[in-house]
Amino acid sequence: MPAPPRNAPPSMDLQMVDLRAQVAALRPEIDAAIAAVLDRGAFVRGPFVAAFEAELAAYVAGLAEGGAVHALGVGNGTDALQVALMALGVGPGDEVVCPAFTFVATAEAAALLGARPVFADIDPETFNLDPERVADAVTERTKAVVPVHLFGQMADLAAIRDAAGDVPIVEDAAQALGATRDGQAAGTAGAVGTLSFYPSKNLGAFGDGGAVLTTDADLAARVRAIANHGAERKYHHTRVGVNSRLDALQAAILSVQLRHLPAFTDARRAAAALYDAHLDGLDEVVRPARAAGACHVFHQYTVRVPAALRNGLRAHLAARGVPTMVYYPEPLHRMAPYAGGAADLPETDRACAEVLSLPMHPHLTASQVASVAEAVAAFVRTA
Repeated sequence: MPAPPRNAPPSMDLQMVDLRAQVAALRPEIDAAIAAVLDRGAFVRGPFVAAFEAELAAYVAGLAEGGAVHALGVGNGTDALQVALMALGVGPGDEVVCPAFTFVATAEAAALLGARPVFADIDPETFNLDPERVADAVTERTKAVVPVHLFGQMADLAAIRDAAGDVPIVEDAAQALGATRDGQAAGTAGAVGTLSFYPSKNLGAFGDGGAVLTTDADLAARVRAIANHGAERKYHHTRVGVNSRLDALQAAILSVQLRHLPAFTDARRAAAALYDAHLDGLDEVVRPARAAGACHVFHQYTVRVPAALRNGLRAHLAARGVPTMVYYPEPLHRMAPYAGGAADLPETDRACAEVLSLPMHPHLTASQVASVAEAVAAFVRTA
């Protein structure tokens, strides 16, 4: 049996993500970081943002086999995607290949630039883009391919690069900071990667925030200029840009959280291992797959159950104080703004009908994980 994520008394005061526990654990450090920003009076860009960008770049570079990483803070994860696509020249009439089994921001960022999201189906085991379906979706109009490292596990970037040919890869790594696969870190295996620091993410701010990652210095310079109204220096605007900045208070808070991210990731992996052990033997519950060569960071612990059982299982768990979520109940290609982006995505549709995410955060106790698993097993065995 894997070691418990942490020692704590049994409790069923369960949250999908327990942000209060995380704040409490780091409160003295966070208070000191906020006070430092207030004392300095540097709220936009400035030293705290620069320090966090350098720390984030060093953390990601330390996970991977490769050279320097450039990390550029922006306003949120959606902005990160849009700015990255702008830096690659995506615009009206272009096509961007992405999954339909993801949060809407992945397709939205392309649509906002006048490009057409084209959806490819997913691998049923990992929920990530199926490289064979990517190859089918790429045309002469494709300007970017955007794999999403869903739930904390990297997609098969090597195979997707082969499928995409010369088309640049933009990694949507919003759920996968700290994940690796085959010696590469999430956000650095394509031309550019994007992160979200929404509070529930593995590295979360106390509001919105995001970042763009790249190993290409020229691309990093374009991203930085685009996020700053298209200016490389003040009042000299060389391209059309946007106003997307990570503010200093969020950067200071993120610097604190980043120092603890390795321990938080270990706790998530320990909780996932406990879930795996407790759910072993339940044929109706398909546990998260781990791809060969991949190190999962478990933004979510997402199982599959037969569609006919899912609503009943959710109600059963809710009655016992166990929250659950369905990420995602409706695929993007069936939503009105994105209809026509794909004709038929059977694995995407099936995933939307079967997935169920159980509580997952670094402060889960072993007894909480056991109680959740026992409640799942009790329902499944009598269904």
